[in-house]
Amino acid sequence: MDFQLAVFQIAVLLFSVVIHEVSHGVIANHLGDPTAKNLGRLTLNPVKHIDFFGSILLPALLVLSHAPIIFGWAKPVPYNPMFLRDPKRGAAYIAIAGPLANFSVAIILGIVLRVVSPPEAFAFALQIIIYINILLGVFNLVPIPPLDGSKLLFAFLGERHVAIERFLEQYGMFMLLIFIFFGFQFLMPIIRVLFRLVTGASF
Repeated sequence: MDFQLAVFQIAVLLFSVVIHEVSHGVIANHLGDPTAKNLGRLTLNPVKHIDFFGSILLPALLVLSHAPIIFGWAKPVPYNPMFLRDPKRGAAYIAIAGPLANFSVAIILGIVLRVVSPPEAFAFALQIIIYINILLGVFNLVPIPPLDGSKLLFAFLGERHVAIERFLEQYGMFMLLIFIFFGFQFLMPIIRVLFRLVTGASF
């Protein structure tokens, strides 16, 4: 893979996960929890959010090894459920903000791509940004802790299924690793369909 393209993909991923995490903090602050704000995390400055392994090393290894996917993460933006009127529902709102932010970036740039008809190189760059944001949005909706989808699942299950919640939280990271290596392929058709819907093209 071209070095410049690899660097661009990593940069796009980094800023996309930053937007994702800041969105969590913005909604938490809107719901009355100033934790992220007090920690200086409501900023798009990537230095405040970089996780060396998840934001730089892992994406670089995936790109350089020609992996079929590229993903990563930033430092999670913390929130304190004690500040939320309804901790379960509030956690769900905070969680969904991240994927929605990524989908919003993809949709806005998809509109630009369709309306402006930019030069080929610029269009390709926009497609990469759109693709990565769709990938992040879909991946984070998987209902396995610590992904955002688990918070939505827990809000839906309610207190009656606390045993399921505890089980998933206890073994979530193990289950997530298994999913990344053996189940991620099942997300690719969804990602491709959404990409086509947003851009009108195949990636």
